[in-house]
Formats: sequence, C-alpha cells, structure tokens
Amino acid sequence: RSRRWVRWPAACPSDGPPVYEGPVQELIDELAKLPGVGPRGAQRIAFHLLGVQPTDIDRLTNALTRVRNDVRYCEVCGNVSAETRCRICSDPRRDASKICVVEEAKDVQAVERTREYRGLYHVLGGALNPIKSVGPDKLRIRELLVRLGTSVDGVDVDEVIIATDPNTEGEATAAFLVRMLKDFPGLTVTRPAAGLPMGAELEFADELTLGRAMSGRRSLSEPPRVLEEFPPAGG
Repeated sequence: RSRRWVRWPAACPSDGPPVYEGPVQELIDELAKLPGVGPRGAQRIAFHLLGVQPTDIDRLTNALTRVRNDVRYCEVCGNVSAETRCRICSDPRRDASKICVVEEAKDVQAVERTREYRGLYHVLGGALNPIKSVGPDKLRIRELLVRLGTSVDGVDVDEVIIATDPNTEGEATAAFLVRMLKDFPGLTVTRPAAGLPMGAELEFADELTLGRAMSGRRSLSEPPRVLEEFPPAGG
C-alpha cells in the first residue's frame, strides 16, 4: 500500500502567542495593521527590513516623519499637498469651469492617469455611510457649495463630475449631491459613464477603463434610486 503524506498547514503568525520577541514582533504587529497587509505579509516586510542597509532604514524613517509633519491638505480642493494649494489648483492651465468630485485624495491620481480630464478636483474626504455614522456634515460638501458660488479668475463652474466609487456608499453620495446641485443655474451634473463595474473602487481601475468612463460621462437629471437615509438640506 502506498504511503500517503500529509502536509500540515503552516501556523499563521497571528495564531497563539507571539512567535518573535521584542522589536521584531512589535514591527510585525504594526505592519499588520496596514491595509492589505496581513500577518504573513507583515512578517515578510519585517524580515526584509532586517536585511537592508541602515541608510535604507533611515530614508524610510525620514519619509514617515515628513508625512507626519509636512503633508497638508489643499485649502481649495482638499487634495494632499506640500503647500497651501496643491499643484493642480495652482496650475493656470487647468479648466476652472469643471470640478471632478472624488471621495479620497488617492482617487485624484487615478483620474489623472487617464489623461482625459484637465479640470479641477474636489475631495470629499469619504462617502456617506449611515452604518458608520458618516453623514453630509462629515464630508466636504459645504466647501463644494462655496466653490460653486465663487468665480475663479472670472470663470464660473458649469459642470460637476461626480466620480465617487460605483458602490452603495458612492452611489448614495452621488444621489445626495445631485439633489443638492440640481437647482444651481447653468450647472450640469454628470457621472462617469459605463466601464466602472458596480462594487469597484476608483483607485484600482485601469487607465483604459477609467479613461473611457471619463470621456463618456453622462448627465444626471435625476438622482439614482439608492439609499434614502439622508434628507435634502433643510428638510
């Protein structure tokens, strides 16, 4: 009779007591808190760092320190910036008549990679989420309304592109914004066209798909039929 070999599953670093002691285990624990990095990935990164040159560690430490101390948010759009205004808001070549509304600062780079859009941006800082108690007051919606009522170098905003993620929270946010913006005179409210799958996140869309979606965006004359937890302002 042939002998059957049984391969026991390897123990996960998060199972049971800590495998390593002192600074190594502390580093693994902290790395495992990062999004997309599980216990195994944290262990691989930690041991990679143990094998690099001290100067590499110093550069990483300095970069983290600068992120903590020097990074700020643009006073106009809310994008991450090293100055009071980000490079996009400071660029006179951008089309000030168009504002693309996104959830997070990382989504700005996702749209920029398409090279299909030359307007400005507005970062909300998240999306409506009743389960997590994220309402309109916790997003940068009021700042958006102020921008729409202010001319930039004599140019009025004539289009707002709502490029929130095509998931439940993003669609709820888009619906709320459509209700808020529908009475602005001369303002067209659009949403990126088909090409972004439902449930996806803007950050992970490839350039071709997102580029086609941006170039073929559609008008939103009526808000989508999604979550109704958030009444119109003043209601």
